[in-house]
Amino acid sequence: MKVVTRNLLLLMIGVVLGVTLIQGGDVLAEREESSSNGIPLGELRVFTEVFSRLKKDYVVPVDDKVLLESAIRGMLSGLDPHSTYLNQEAYKELRIGTTGEFGGLGIEVGMEDGFVKVVSPIDDTPAQRAGVLPGDLIIRLSDTPVKGMTLNEAVKVMRGKPGTDITLTIVREGEQKPLQITITRDIIQVRSVKSRILDEGFGYVRVSHFQSNTNGFVREAVSKLRKESSGKLKGLVLDLRNNPGGMLNAAVEIGDAFLTKGLIVYTEGRVADSKLRFNANPDDILKGAPMVVLVNGGSASASEIVAGALQDHRRAVIMGEKTFGKGSVQTIVPMTNQTAVKFTTARYYTPSGRSIQAEGIVPDIALENVKVSASEDPAVSRVKESDLTKHLENENGSAKPQAGGANEGKEKKSNLAQTDFPLYEALNLLKGMSILQPQGS
Repeated sequence: MKVVTRNLLLLMIGVVLGVTLIQGGDVLAEREESSSNGIPLGELRVFTEVFSRLKKDYVVPVDDKVLLESAIRGMLSGLDPHSTYLNQEAYKELRIGTTGEFGGLGIEVGMEDGFVKVVSPIDDTPAQRAGVLPGDLIIRLSDTPVKGMTLNEAVKVMRGKPGTDITLTIVREGEQKPLQITITRDIIQVRSVKSRILDEGFGYVRVSHFQSNTNGFVREAVSKLRKESSGKLKGLVLDLRNNPGGMLNAAVEIGDAFLTKGLIVYTEGRVADSKLRFNANPDDILKGAPMVVLVNGGSASASEIVAGALQDHRRAVIMGEKTFGKGSVQTIVPMTNQTAVKFTTARYYTPSGRSIQAEGIVPDIALENVKVSASEDPAVSRVKESDLTKHLENENGSAKPQAGGANEGKEKKSNLAQTDFPLYEALNLLKGMSILQPQGS
């Protein structure tokens, strides 16, 4: 057993140093060098002792591969919530997910106090339609408690054959007892960009996730909105609410789309490759038209990069709630056995040097996520001057509103206030900004 332990110890040292140890003389030389470089030989001896004890005395036989993978998982999960080991299946799903199609429920999740925390449900997915909300804590997956699971294990349980059901037991702030939500699994095809005209000349673009093709979709959406607005947009609402992030490059591209110069974001880490700076090119796709960016507590990572850049350059007004506060960058390193490790390699900073980590983006205009209901009886309208008997006529003549025009606009605006009050407020602000724009801009 001592020989096995010593050989395993030397093997672990070799793995840490990124070398293969074969010859006996090479092993001894490498070991001496390791000691001088501060490799913790004492802690590695403890590791081999624990490994040997589990191999010998654990209640059931355990394969070496299981023990070593568990050690790697523990090493990464002990660092921060975003570092993890990806087995072959998880790595494959991650690569598929960056292109916009993967299997599952449609939620971005993390770990908090041993439970799965919902960062954000993805638009038009089973989870969103079932009522899952950002901040929900998942404590049970059907009959299986989440406590004690790794994040990858929990995700694996949530994934499954399309058409099958899973019941999530959720603890939600403001609810007196846990909620049970049954969701039918499906193939998730994320449409990361949606757009529409809110009012004449005022566009709306919703980005639900930052993927490799998001920048192209945003540019197409703005071009389409411009055509629908007779060639000119008076302003744009960019909706990043409940957007959990995604690819750093995609966030940089979206920030670049609305800026003409200056820094978008920069990253700082220990190694040279993690020290990056991204600058804007002179091609604002809105041609200077005003912007409002909507954010909330589910806006994280790449969303915060975009919001922070536009805020620092005073290119857009940020409206809504304080964002999630994920200010770190993860790098995925493929391994030789088709697995990968994902670990934090840098912090990112906004152009002014702000770190968002555990702080978030504070909006320029704070706005709670409230709901508005109609307070007036639509059948009873207020009395106006024109309703009074013998009122004086306007010297310019009576205006003749187009059929349905004024009422239709009023009804549309009222419905927006009731269905999405933050968006209603963003549109009002955008109209005010547009009025102050110089003519011909």
